[in-house]
Amino acid sequence: MTKLLDGNKLASEIKKEICKEIEEKIIKKKKRLPHLGIILMGDNASSKTYVNSKIKECKNTGIKSTLIHLSSSTSEIELLETIKQMNNNPLIDGFIVQLPLEKHIDQEKIILSIDPKKDVDGFHPENFGKMALGMKAFFPATALGILTILDRNKINISGKHTVILGRSRIVGSPISILMSRKIDPGNSTVTITHSKTPNIEFFTKQADIIVAALGIPGFIKNNMIKEGSIILDVGINTIKKNKKTILIGDVDFHSVYGKASYITPVPGGIGPMTRIMLLKNTLIAALKR
Repeated sequence: MTKLLDGNKLASEIKKEICKEIEEKIIKKKKRLPHLGIILMGDNASSKTYVNSKIKECKNTGIKSTLIHLSSSTSEIELLETIKQMNNNPLIDGFIVQLPLEKHIDQEKIILSIDPKKDVDGFHPENFGKMALGMKAFFPATALGILTILDRNKINISGKHTVILGRSRIVGSPISILMSRKIDPGNSTVTITHSKTPNIEFFTKQADIIVAALGIPGFIKNNMIKEGSIILDVGINTIKKNKKTILIGDVDFHSVYGKASYITPVPGGIGPMTRIMLLKNTLIAALKR
């Protein structure tokens, strides 16, 4: 029997924990509320949806948020100046630059310009490097959400073979580091596969845990997994079905249901965990001031 790893439910529980921590460590001590800054560039519909959901989550937890919405024609110099203002604003505890950016913007330069102490997305090389070395840092929210959903559901990953589909800096690369680190939760044996890996099913059939983050709708099928495997579906793909637009993951949910022991649904799995981990990072940043 397959069990659902309910991201909505767990995110709701962690939200209550964040609210309690804000009440006890900030409000009762008459300190300023945590404050998340968001820089959004352009009119990408998905980015707007993500940003709006983050702002809503902030409001629900007592975290202040400030959105700076720049036009798609904003120059790189103007964007860097906006980031500089965020870096230097003592009232902003942490901030994010919503990705992807417009084509005329050098994404690497933008990430490097963010103060690592305010980098609650965990993308700056200083935070990424500290994470790789097992030091305290801001971890990328999606990877942290995956690790948390496993940990809170008491799923032991030590000694298990984890196969990751996708090598992005947002998901694949950081989760490979977190799953294999020499602490609990960790000690998993990790294999990273990607779009250039031939015969991916050779690896997925061996996997105790699969993290699917390729961005290909319904890619993982029943015949690609072994009995009892744990599946974490990071994919968010929009498709048309019966004249309706629906969201599906990188896993063919109905195909693997019954064969996998655990699975995250799409929507309602990793997505809400990603958002709540961003707020958790913001609270951590606020408590460091």
